[in-house]
Amino acid sequence: MPFAQLKDRALISVSGPDAEHFLQNILTTDLDILAPGEAKPGALLTPQGKILFDFLISRAGENAFRLECRADISDDFVRRLTLYKLRAKVEIAKADQVLVTIAWGHESTPSQSDSKPITDTRFRSGAVTRCYGKTDERSDLAAWQAFRIAGGIAESGSDYQLGDAFPHDVLLDETGGVGFKKGCYVGQEVVSRMQHRGTARRRVLIASAEKPLPEPGTELTVAGRPVGALGSTVGTTGLAVARIDRVKAALDAGQSILAGDVPVTLAIPSWAKFSFPQEAVSAEEA
Repeated sequence: MPFAQLKDRALISVSGPDAEHFLQNILTTDLDILAPGEAKPGALLTPQGKILFDFLISRAGENAFRLECRADISDDFVRRLTLYKLRAKVEIAKADQVLVTIAWGHESTPSQSDSKPITDTRFRSGAVTRCYGKTDERSDLAAWQAFRIAGGIAESGSDYQLGDAFPHDVLLDETGGVGFKKGCYVGQEVVSRMQHRGTARRRVLIASAEKPLPEPGTELTVAGRPVGALGSTVGTTGLAVARIDRVKAALDAGQSILAGDVPVTLAIPSWAKFSFPQEAVSAEEA
């Protein structure tokens, strides 16, 4: 079974008597349905509903949680959490030099891990587990990237920029990263409005081509008009965040969608519940 060791990740621990109440009131994830042994996605938003920090959150014992995030944003994340702490009885700390090991496929558990594996609930096809510690397994980062892309799972940095995306844009509403039945949290009003009105236009799509895709960040265009941008790529397959109304218009008109000068096909991840709009956007609206 394949494994990958991620050296660009960090762990932030939040513990104490008020830890769950504190996090439930500021993060998008509904901790009431976070079971032991699970890692769920989530975000800390701006008041305007844009993603400031993305992460995976899991329980680390009684009154304790671990938040796994990009290492390069971890210090800023700690500062932001501390800003919201006020008088809450919580301790916030970053663990140094943490190695995240991922296994996927059947029986996806590292055989010689330092820690107990937890299930990455973002993936619906094929088991994915994460361990926080070293293993003696061989790391295959390219295979992990390809698996993540095939699963339609976007991550900040490689697929979108923090401060530039709503949770719906990157499918947090469909991967369990947003609790629509929980109480208020930072940015909740905007996210709830998008959900109830069905106004999410940007979505993560899977891009494929007949030749290697250009680098991440390459603009997707139709007749010279932008419709989105590429994210992570491996060979001829990648992720894209694109306006599904503009993609629908291109499909209906039989127009080519280009990533740079490479024709691409854009598809909705097989597990996703959203669909292309029934009515395509007009040229004036685009």
